[in-house]
Amino acid sequence: MGDGTGAAGGGWSRRRFVGALGGAAAVTALPSPAAPGSGPDHTATAPDRAAPSPGPSARRSSRQPAGPRPLYVGTYTSVEGGGTGIGLATYDSATGAVTGAGTLTGVANPSYLALHPDGHTLYAVDEQDDGTVTAVRLADRKVLGARSTGGAGPCHLSVHPGGRWLLSANYTSGSVAVHPIDDAGALGERTDTVTHSTPAPGPGQQGPHAHQFITGPDGGHVLAVDLGTDTVYTYRLDERRGTLTEAAQAHTRPGAGPRHLTFHPGGRHAYLANEVDDTVAVCAYDAPTGRLTIGEPQATGSGSGTNYPAQILVTADGSFAYLANRGHNSLARYAVEADGARLRLLGTVPVSGDFPRQIAFSPDGTLLFAANQRSGTVSVFHVDARTGELRLAGEPFASPVAVCALPL
Repeated sequence: MGDGTGAAGGGWSRRRFVGALGGAAAVTALPSPAAPGSGPDHTATAPDRAAPSPGPSARRSSRQPAGPRPLYVGTYTSVEGGGTGIGLATYDSATGAVTGAGTLTGVANPSYLALHPDGHTLYAVDEQDDGTVTAVRLADRKVLGARSTGGAGPCHLSVHPGGRWLLSANYTSGSVAVHPIDDAGALGERTDTVTHSTPAPGPGQQGPHAHQFITGPDGGHVLAVDLGTDTVYTYRLDERRGTLTEAAQAHTRPGAGPRHLTFHPGGRHAYLANEVDDTVAVCAYDAPTGRLTIGEPQATGSGSGTNYPAQILVTADGSFAYLANRGHNSLARYAVEADGARLRLLGTVPVSGDFPRQIAFSPDGTLLFAANQRSGTVSVFHVDARTGELRLAGEPFASPVAVCALPL
């Protein structure tokens, strides 16, 4: 539950919002590629993909150049009022102001986006019954092709830090997949697909629903969050063959509906957003075994109203965490204490939109972007590094059925 479609049966379409949508932006033209200096350096030699690249937290530790920066927006193309592809925009890294720049067409239902560690290639899920993942070369915005995920309704993807493997989660079929990435950033046929068959689905669930697939801080383990089975699965990834071997399972309380996990930069703790029971939990992580231990549920700041937590982020210095609340339509702010072992709720701020599906930091961590699905907007906030307070950076940017914002 939680993406507001009201569809019965737990099918993938329940994730999409169908109906009256405000703030839809009419952006259809594909602009020319960004001028040199306005995006990633596409002329530089690619790093050795066998060596892990710095993670998002490490990249946020230094300030990025001033001036326009690229912003990509995911949407649904098959719903009323939806987009026509991946939204293209730029943002001012100082003011947070967003300017539309067209649409990259040719990708169906690109509801989640991820960047290769070398900055040259963008990846998108194609959230359909026959799920696929697509690679886009950013230098000329050429679509490099799509590959089947072996499942239905893929809703999340990430790139292993080594840059050679793409990880994706199929929501409807409750499975996770691995695809190889070649030196040009293109995808090969998947090397493994694993369906979550145990434990049995949680209360109110018809089956497994894989919602996220990420790499642990040790690099050797990958973790899949499954809302349907109330479980976070840890796998060992064979980085030579791209195959998965289950290493551990961590179970929430029945009916929690875990959706999104993010790690503290210290690597020993993580934070889990539980969509169905409207809670968050601090988790302990053991890197040698990949074992996650889920702590007691905590409040999201939403009060007594209906709310579905979506995504949680942690600042690069590990001092603050932010949670997107769909329903309460807020961003909760937490102080991170005891070297990551404790979250303390400081309060909430209105997201200035409806149904914040996903949140992301700018690479330097000074801005936070919230993709608001039902209002069709992207809100941008200044992040106070000392207090963690959020300040809205002007009027939200209109973008049809905005479900993912990826600032570069």
